[in-house]
Amino acid sequence: MIDLLLIALYIFVLAVFVGFETITKVPPLLHTPLMSGTNAISGITLVGALISAGAGHSTLSTLLGTLAVIIATINVVGGFLVTDRMLEMFKKKKKES
Repeated sequence: MIDLLLIALYIFVLAVFVGFETITKVPPLLHTPLMSGTNAISGITLVGALISAGAGHSTLSTLLGTLAVIIATINVVGGFLVTDRMLEMFKKKKKES
């Protein structure tokens, strides 16, 4: 059990490090399109969180699944709001007469 926990912790730390290094290397101009493109990944995370929350294996898995659903939902909604705001910048403005 301890070995499995250490492996999971090791993978988590590596994922955080790789994610941080990847995002910091992206120019600020590309952050919004990058966020828009990752909404699909957040949607998949949301589906997995729903499955985890509803599986009913233990109270801990239900609580963590519910927390994951909340966080993934915030991420998806925020991504769509940023995308909508970004697309508004490219619309032509109407001339006032």
